[in-house]
Amino acid sequence: MRIGEIAALVGVTSRAIRHYHHIGLLPEPERRGNGYRTYSVRDAVLLARIRRLTELGLGLDEVRDVLADDAGRELVEVLGELDADLARQEQEIRDRRGRLAALLERPVGAGEPVSPELAELLGTSSPLSPAAAKDREHLALLDTTGMGSEGVAALRALADDPAVLRLYERLDELASAPADDPRIAPLAADLAAAVPDAALESVPDRGPVVTGFGEALLADYPPAQAEVVRRVMTAMTDRVKGRRR
Repeated sequence: MRIGEIAALVGVTSRAIRHYHHIGLLPEPERRGNGYRTYSVRDAVLLARIRRLTELGLGLDEVRDVLADDAGRELVEVLGELDADLARQEQEIRDRRGRLAALLERPVGAGEPVSPELAELLGTSSPLSPAAAKDREHLALLDTTGMGSEGVAALRALADDPAVLRLYERLDELASAPADDPRIAPLAADLAAAVPDAALESVPDRGPVVTGFGEALLADYPPAQAEVVRRVMTAMTDRVKGRRR
């Protein structure tokens, strides 16, 4: 058989066969006087086995290991690893579908690709406060970067608390205030006190966050609001240190 004939018989492309030859996966047959390769039935059997193994999801290096092991032990081992990997992929798909289901249950336009815990939090509160809306965006960012579900669940209890909504309104009132406004200190203290202990589990114990993300976060607020947020972050970090001593 010529290369096109064995390719058609086994159901692969001639290009794939040439690649298998190139990497040494399929021995190259002898050539006739005219230069054409001549493939035997044994070549077709081996090529068919390569195709079956690759269709199972094995990489070519794994296929090579399987073909080199006559006792079949390597095949069992590789297929076991493949099965475990497929099981992990199935779990990841179920998790993603769970997140999609949570988003689809919410009103059109309200969905955010976040964890189910945060999706529930964002879906049950509809803040009219600009500061609260910004806080939701920051929570989505922290959720993406690995914020613990415990912290989000703890914040869930605050979503519809009238006292918390009033704190956001007080923060809104500082939108155009200077960084030395006398309302800053009492508001920062009240905001820090409103954060439950469970939400602090995601706060790193490494002092006030003023560099990197902390600086970027503060830059997202006007001066007076930024000073409130800075004081709240400092107070929260101090509380975390006190709990972990």
